[in-house]
Amino acid sequence: MVLLQLLRPGQWTKNLFLFAGLVFGHKLLEDGRVQWANVATVLLGFACFCLVSSAVYLLNDIHDRHEDRLHPTKRDRPLASGRVSVGTAAVLCFLLLVVGLAGGFWLDRGFVVVAVLYVLMQLAYTFFFKYVVLLDVILIGLGFVLRAVAGAVLVHVVISPWLVLCTFTLCLFLGFSKRRCELNSLADQTRTTVARHRRTLVVYTPDLLNHMTTLTAGIAVVSFMLYATDQRTLAEFGTNYLLYTLPIVVYAIFRFALLVEHGRVDGPTAVLLRDRPFQAALVLWSLAALVIVYRGRELQEWLRAGLRSGP
Repeated sequence: MVLLQLLRPGQWTKNLFLFAGLVFGHKLLEDGRVQWANVATVLLGFACFCLVSSAVYLLNDIHDRHEDRLHPTKRDRPLASGRVSVGTAAVLCFLLLVVGLAGGFWLDRGFVVVAVLYVLMQLAYTFFFKYVVLLDVILIGLGFVLRAVAGAVLVHVVISPWLVLCTFTLCLFLGFSKRRCELNSLADQTRTTVARHRRTLVVYTPDLLNHMTTLTAGIAVVSFMLYATDQRTLAEFGTNYLLYTLPIVVYAIFRFALLVEHGRVDGPTAVLLRDRPFQAALVLWSLAALVIVYRGRELQEWLRAGLRSGP
């Protein structure tokens, strides 16, 4: 059980971004039939990326174990609490990395290239960029972009600039929200203790992070609107109905911001795994998007026929 905690399975939800290319690249269904080969490929890629990301988390925990002991919740992590030795964690980290990258190499050469880029970027984050204000969050956002790109590479779809833009702006919002959660959890600590845990938190203030989350949330919403109304999107889906899911997108973002502001969660993963209203919005949007992407033309024609035959 302790070794499972080291892997941080709750963080694997971040790797769901790998499925974006499968769904929005029209690789999930063809002629009304599920393309199980594509689904299996992305599922295996998801598993490989989970192993690789867990290896990265292990390395990060080894590096940050002393700072984590100053945090009210992170101090209970296996390495910070001393329940697992550094040697054991290092061996497990190496094994996860080797198996994950070997599996990725077997799946697709392009996929493993993206996975290696992800690992290198996370190494740069752990040892350098996590101490640089703004760049620490920007690299987090780029990590999600690489996840989405890896999924697109697996099913051999053209990587849409909208996929990159929407993913990046949304994850900037999540990254700055994460920093806000960290400030909330350390609110009763001295400035020195906060700096010893994460020195960038001394520079980030609640007001500054509120401005940044507001700005990035707005950019994310506008990016989605532009994607939904782009000519390429209309040509692929045969309708502009994706735009009508905007209220769900706005609700989910505002709900997330509300939970963070009131200190009711400690990060994006907690919202995804625990908050029922957010989960309901996510499921509703996912179902609506699936129908629009794969049955948008038929839905639009059916509605138009219904209006013409009306009273």
